[in-house]
Amino acid sequence: MVTAKRKVAVFTGTRAEYGLLYWLMKDIQNDKELELQLLVSGMHLSPEFGSTWQQIEKDGFKIDEKIEILLSSDSSVGTAKSMGLGVLGFTDALARLQPDVLVILGDRFEALAAAQTAMILRIPVLHLHGGEITEGAYDDAIRHAITKLSYLHGTSTEEYKRRVIQLGEDPSRVENVGAIGLDYLSRGSFMAVSELASSLNFPLKQPYLLVTYHPVTLSHEPAEESFEALLAALDEFKNYQILLTYPNADDGGRKIIPLLEAYAAKHPQRVLAIPSLGQVRYLSAVKHSAAVIGNSSSGIIEVPAFNVPTVDIGERQKGRLAAKSVLHCDATKESIYEALKAAINRTYMQRDEIISNPYGQGDASTKVIKMIKSLRFNPSKKFYDIK
Repeated sequence: MVTAKRKVAVFTGTRAEYGLLYWLMKDIQNDKELELQLLVSGMHLSPEFGSTWQQIEKDGFKIDEKIEILLSSDSSVGTAKSMGLGVLGFTDALARLQPDVLVILGDRFEALAAAQTAMILRIPVLHLHGGEITEGAYDDAIRHAITKLSYLHGTSTEEYKRRVIQLGEDPSRVENVGAIGLDYLSRGSFMAVSELASSLNFPLKQPYLLVTYHPVTLSHEPAEESFEALLAALDEFKNYQILLTYPNADDGGRKIIPLLEAYAAKHPQRVLAIPSLGQVRYLSAVKHSAAVIGNSSSGIIEVPAFNVPTVDIGERQKGRLAAKSVLHCDATKESIYEALKAAINRTYMQRDEIISNPYGQGDASTKVIKMIKSLRFNPSKKFYDIK
């Protein structure tokens, strides 16, 4: 008698989260007991943000469902409407696929729409990277909401595991698996600088800085003003080239895009603006950079594993555990300048020191696969009270 494969749906809505999920998806795809189902939505389907669904297919994955939800809006009203479209689209997609479990990573509004749909359809959700804190963005509340909508939890540290349990989740369904994105560091291959430059069609002849800045959605940190302060600080480092990647499709993100494009056009020999690097190019760019600058979670979680410094700007990532190589600063020219100078000069570390990363060892996928295979779902989930 042949045992039916367990159907594992994986949701991805952004380039960043897809890169983190890559090796888990490969492992599900190659496991004889599991069947991978892929739901692709959000920024992946937008030409404005690079149509990154094409990269997913180039990587050898079959996209089972494409769910269009993005409106050409740059407001909280547009984001809320996109979530509504998401619930409609995810309902049809999940009803067709009938997965045994849905894997969701992180804290974005697209992921919340997918999680609440799955909960109503009685599809268990395995949530990765719950229990974390990012006080400057509404992602913080979304992350905790997804935790309550989910059945299994794979956290990135022991502290975050305790917080998920504090939210009322049974300890038997919560495991510290480490940061899933670190699997790429131990299993992937990276481009040399010359190969990276050729791929970008941009000669990297000087040390360079990698910059990704997203709008801050729950703090008084105006996107345009803060990004202009960042550009003004970068003007002080004329001996460094700059790779500028586009922001996420959050409130205010589209206001940043013309600023970074204009900055790149003004300095064509020194600055490259690009909608999406993709996982291999992004991590290769991190590996060879002098510093990573902005407010992306990758600067907190993955970058320290390369022993590369991060300049973390403003409130967006406030509250997250961070290695010593992550230098926090305000969203002002002066503060960014001082932090970047310290990062480039490595004044935060002792000679030849290797910075430890609190987010694991790059073996998360194996642990998540084990959680999927051992799943015994009971939709009547009890609240766990801490005694």
